[in-house]
Amino acid sequence: MPLLTIKTNIQLENKISIAELASELTTQILGKPESYVMVNIEDNQCLMFAGDHQPCALVKLKSLNLPETTTTDFSSSLCDFINTQTGIDTSRIYIEFSNPERHMWGWNKRTF
Repeated sequence: MPLLTIKTNIQLENKISIAELASELTTQILGKPESYVMVNIEDNQCLMFAGDHQPCALVKLKSLNLPETTTTDFSSSLCDFINTQTGIDTSRIYIEFSNPERHMWGWNKRTF
């Protein structure tokens, strides 16, 4: 049920490795089984931040029962991860957190 999407305007040579590590990180920070985690990486996007095309990223973390009290910790972990994996400065990363209602998230011919 957790979905982590990473969009960036740079070319990533090691997308598979980053996706695997991102899946592990998502599992760790949310405490949910990795068997439910999906990671989507979109590199080489037309993405502009602060009026220029320097390296930047847009990260979206969507999960049922996302605890709002820990999004600051999640933001820190995700920014550090993106910076370590891509070199993108943490000040050029936006993160959107989403906590859909169970009936608005489908899987395996049903909803949660």
